[in-house]
Amino acid sequence: MTPAELAAATTLPSDLSAEAQALWHAKAGNWEAAHNIAQEIHTPLGSWIHALLHVIEGDQWNGDHWFTNARKPSRGPKDIDALWDEIAAVVLGS
Repeated sequence: MTPAELAAATTLPSDLSAEAQALWHAKAGNWEAAHNIAQEIHTPLGSWIHALLHVIEGDQWNGDHWFTNARKPSRGPKDIDALWDEIAAVVLGS
């Protein structure tokens, strides 16, 4: 599956990793579901997704904390779509 296919899916595809599920929910506007999943991914990749979610939420300060945990540079609201695509490419191996 590509990032574009994940973004275009109208229902949650089966057999997705937790990371891909969180990204799908984020793209679908299900912030709380995405956040609940991301909170349980205790890896730098999970922290990167968590950072994205807090930027989407408008909580840049909290997002910056998670960017630090992910060892990634901070990104802001204007980068949300590009950041989602970047993370999805890593998660999906694209």
